[in-house]
Amino acid sequence: MCGIIGYTGNKDVTGMLLDTLEMLEYRGYDSAGIALCDTDGKIRVVKCAGRVKGLRNLLEDSHIKGNSGMGHTRWATHGGVTDQNAHPHRYGHITLVHNGIIENYKELNDKYQLQDMLCSETDTEVVAGVINHFYNGDPIDAIRRSVMKLKGTFALVIMFDDFPDTIFAIRNVSPIVVSSSEKGNILASDVAAVCQFSKDYFVLPELHTIMMNRESVKLYDLSGEIVEPEILTADWELGQNGKGGFPFYMEKEIMEQPEVIQKTIEGRILDGLPCFTEEEVTDDVLRDCNRICVVACGTAMHAGLVGQVLAHSVLGIHMDVELASEFMYADPVIDDQTLVIAISQSGETIDTLEALKYAKRAGAITLSIINVRGASIARESDYVIYTYAGPEVAVASTKAYTTQLAVLYLLTARMAFVRGILCEDDVKTFILELQQTPWAIRQVIQKRDQIHKMARRVLDARDTFMIGRGLDYSILLEGSLKLKEISYIHSEAYASGELKHGTIALITDKTPVVAMVTQKRLKDKEMSNIREVCARGAKVMLFTRESFEIGGIDEWSEVFELPDLEDLFMVLPASVALQLFAYYVSADKGFDVDKPRNLAKVVTVE
Repeated sequence: MCGIIGYTGNKDVTGMLLDTLEMLEYRGYDSAGIALCDTDGKIRVVKCAGRVKGLRNLLEDSHIKGNSGMGHTRWATHGGVTDQNAHPHRYGHITLVHNGIIENYKELNDKYQLQDMLCSETDTEVVAGVINHFYNGDPIDAIRRSVMKLKGTFALVIMFDDFPDTIFAIRNVSPIVVSSSEKGNILASDVAAVCQFSKDYFVLPELHTIMMNRESVKLYDLSGEIVEPEILTADWELGQNGKGGFPFYMEKEIMEQPEVIQKTIEGRILDGLPCFTEEEVTDDVLRDCNRICVVACGTAMHAGLVGQVLAHSVLGIHMDVELASEFMYADPVIDDQTLVIAISQSGETIDTLEALKYAKRAGAITLSIINVRGASIARESDYVIYTYAGPEVAVASTKAYTTQLAVLYLLTARMAFVRGILCEDDVKTFILELQQTPWAIRQVIQKRDQIHKMARRVLDARDTFMIGRGLDYSILLEGSLKLKEISYIHSEAYASGELKHGTIALITDKTPVVAMVTQKRLKDKEMSNIREVCARGAKVMLFTRESFEIGGIDEWSEVFELPDLEDLFMVLPASVALQLFAYYVSADKGFDVDKPRNLAKVVTVE
């Protein structure tokens, strides 16, 4: 989950490393550090607990300069948040940074008798000790011999005292991408970091070693043979990085949703019908599967729950949505007639990747919905559909989620067409309604001040409940997660019909309740459930449709009216409204919206 950057070039790199680490802080921000080859050819390490801004202050006083270096932002796994546990770590001739978990680090520590020289509590420093043990002047050989001893996931970026202006890296599962440009050669844990230099990059293949200096980049396999990398091109503009004048990335990314959803949709419509020819997803794949299983985590799993409703209501096909972290341990029933859909923004979510591999071993057809080209999940999948969300920096996902939803709608429409469930005219009508969703989201954004006003009602709350039925319940699960992760208010989403089976006991006159009412066939029942909590004194903030008659306005604390679409498509504008609600609560409470405590953007450890 940690952020990694490595660079070699002709200019002083200190400022660039710090700027890039600040951009990568969403991958971990417990501590930060850099290692530089200074003008005397010595490797210098500066690190500290806390944010990158603290590291920047330390470096301003040190006056260290260099043309080659690496940096790291940490999300703590082994050892507490201390200066000593911050990366980079040094052992003997070796300096390195690490993303991942080494499961057998204690055994390695004992085997190679490293403990007397260890300064930290981390598994990472043990890896440095192992490489130092095998080092005899040949970095590639030392790295190869060392990683054969490691169990776990890792992305290692390494500097050797004897090769101070050269950066080496190797990985297993945890991501590293590499790019070259006239500004220098760069590697990082995230495509967004290298795209500031060039849109062309390659993903470091697993258990391959990169040797990078200012003149060249060489890639070696485990046998020591040089291999040619597969060059990819990022499909977002470099200028999309940065906050664009907004106080937080999350607000910027919410505002970008109409454009990125439209981009995700429009390139996959031909003559009014959904089309996946470019992705080579054949109609046979979508027509012949007997059931569908979605594997995903967190927000991506919530997107899958919306897809489940679509599969049931439009296709009449069985779909399971499984927590990827539990998938392998729940004895899933899958076979060669199952289409397994993996959903992940980064394409590196370790639980989802391992669930996908399990499904492939069981013979399932696999399709992934991913935002980053060349990601690990994409490479493991039979078929890949990329969203066009662009770089998403805020830890709380917004535009990645809604573009995942857009792809699920397109898949549903294509499956309905090739299975003969909907005729051509009905599919075209479905797609026309989907094409209205960017407009509907713009309407929500234009009225965001009303949502800001609603958000102020929960600033002092300890608990919040969100209630709805059907699709409304599905999207409230995601809205509740957003509120929890960035405002630290305990929030739970409930199918409103279940309240009277126990949960209504928690409702008091101090309990704020967010209610979602967007489905015509469920409107009357949902309104009855809402009145049940009102009768217990709850303050209700109601999100509903402009066309709905909801009775006396005095019954509700606040009402936000969403633009009208057909029932199935109300998910998208309603989801954006809930994102804004959570955002304003967090911002008004004075929190760092983009970097909620204890969380990181990309989860690469199980």
